[in-house]
Amino acid sequence: MLRRPCHVTLEERVADLEGQVSEQSHAVIDIRDALRRLEERIDARFDSTDRRIDGLDDRVSRCWESLDGKLSRQFVWLVGMQVTTLAAILVAVVGALVSLG
Repeated sequence: MLRRPCHVTLEERVADLEGQVSEQSHAVIDIRDALRRLEERIDARFDSTDRRIDGLDDRVSRCWESLDGKLSRQFVWLVGMQVTTLAAILVAVVGALVSLG
């Protein structure tokens, strides 16, 4: 803490305090502006990230739909082959029974 000479008047002390308060006010305003700019940068970054996530979500949805379609077609083919195999076995069994009888 600075020691002030005893001959400093009240007006000088008040003026000194006013100067210090003014400097602190400017510092607070600068801090507020810096925080506002930081908030804007963070918001912009989140907006960019949200757009990227939305794009990724769309790509995953399209891939899932494509995979679902492929699986459905494969299931139809598998069921078709099983029905054909069952029909062939039944024809063979019926043919064997007819030839024995």
